[in-house]
Amino acid sequence: QVQLVESGGGTVQPGESLTLSCTASTRTHTFYLMAWYRQGPGQQRDLVARITALDTTSYADSAKGRFTISRDNDKNTLYLQMNDLKPEDTAHYLCYASDYTGQVYWGQGTQVTVSS
Repeated sequence: QVQLVESGGGTVQPGESLTLSCTASTRTHTFYLMAWYRQGPGQQRDLVARITALDTTSYADSAKGRFTISRDNDKNTLYLQMNDLKPEDTAHYLCYASDYTGQVYWGQGTQVTVSS
């Protein structure tokens, strides 16, 4: 059973930074796609950023220029560097991975709260 475990969430003030990590229980090079999603209170789950096995990245408009997604296959870890955080970034952030067979995995998530 593949597990994804997120960490790095917390409460910060507007303008500050956080780096989220997602560590997999298996080799991340087996995942074709990894991504970060977020879900605010009473909102749908939205894609924040994604990265392919070829390190091709894409971002939601709200994340462009502020967030950076990366993966370290040697550490089996996915990252999300978030800069200039805004109150509207407050959400539960979840790690996603899909392998070459189409199997999908989700982590339990980590909470990010941006408040002054």
